[in-house]
Amino acid sequence: MTMNRWLVTGCLSLAMATTAAAGVEIPADSERLSDARTSDLERVDALQPVRVAEDIYAIIGSVENRTYENEALNVNLGFVVTEEGVVLIDSGPSRRFGGLLEEAVSEVTEKPVTHVIGIGAQDHRWLANGYFEEQGAELIALERTVATRLDFADRHMDRLSGVLDDRFEGSEPVVTDAPLEGDRQVLEIGGTEFHLEYWADAHFPGDAVLYLPATDVLFSGDLVYVDRILGIHPWSDPVQWVEALDQLEERAPAAVVPGHGDVADMARVKADTIDYMRYITEGSARHIEDWSSLDEAVNDLADAPQFEHLLHFDQWHRTNVNRTYLFME
Repeated sequence: MTMNRWLVTGCLSLAMATTAAAGVEIPADSERLSDARTSDLERVDALQPVRVAEDIYAIIGSVENRTYENEALNVNLGFVVTEEGVVLIDSGPSRRFGGLLEEAVSEVTEKPVTHVIGIGAQDHRWLANGYFEEQGAELIALERTVATRLDFADRHMDRLSGVLDDRFEGSEPVVTDAPLEGDRQVLEIGGTEFHLEYWADAHFPGDAVLYLPATDVLFSGDLVYVDRILGIHPWSDPVQWVEALDQLEERAPAAVVPGHGDVADMARVKADTIDYMRYITEGSARHIEDWSSLDEAVNDLADAPQFEHLLHFDQWHRTNVNRTYLFME
């Protein structure tokens, strides 16, 4: 398929699609991150696609750290079955993993993977690209996303080779040679419309989101974490992160496939990500305005019982506050 057949326009209106949400599936609290839904390969034997809406599936990775046993899949991926084939939403952490993902897709449909739409720049999202390109799939990503992937490629290769050892053999940092210009693109692939959008630098520079208007489902990438606490890195931009979350609230999709954690509605997204990011950015701004020291700010904002239910709160919260204060200072 050539580019001019699936590229509809680079100018996307912010108006919501008129099509109503078509039967999205969000798990009950008792089912979230259960063995029946997750593809945490330290707990289950194979990747397990979970239905989000008609023809839309998520692969829910581990909410723990990357390990050899979980194939470094501590992230969520997805795929959409179209009239012509399967469109992946990110490809995974290694060439070997690409084969596991292809096998999981085959449990849902006999159609081949025809495209891989890249939304995230972090290592476990795209280092299986080479596998799918070899199978004939077309790689699609925004210029911003590709630029960050290439900028971090050496670090990501080193990191995952250390985690995966022999399971990383043959993996290469493969990106599309024709990245898409601009920040918003509408793609039509196999009769399905995809809105690929960059809202702001957040967890990683250049990360994008993917919206499917026919079902009102949004793949947020690492813009959203639920069930576990998010992580702010030295290269993250917490201020723009909040600005992107404002756009997410305006869009208010029926279902969000987050970067980490189970499929969620906007109420959970607000509780686990939006409220948290506002807490640490607004708190940091207040302390900076009051001329509080870094230690004073961190010690004050460390007490946040409303977020202690999030996995890894103790490991990440004080670091997140520290980095946010220093970024905003």
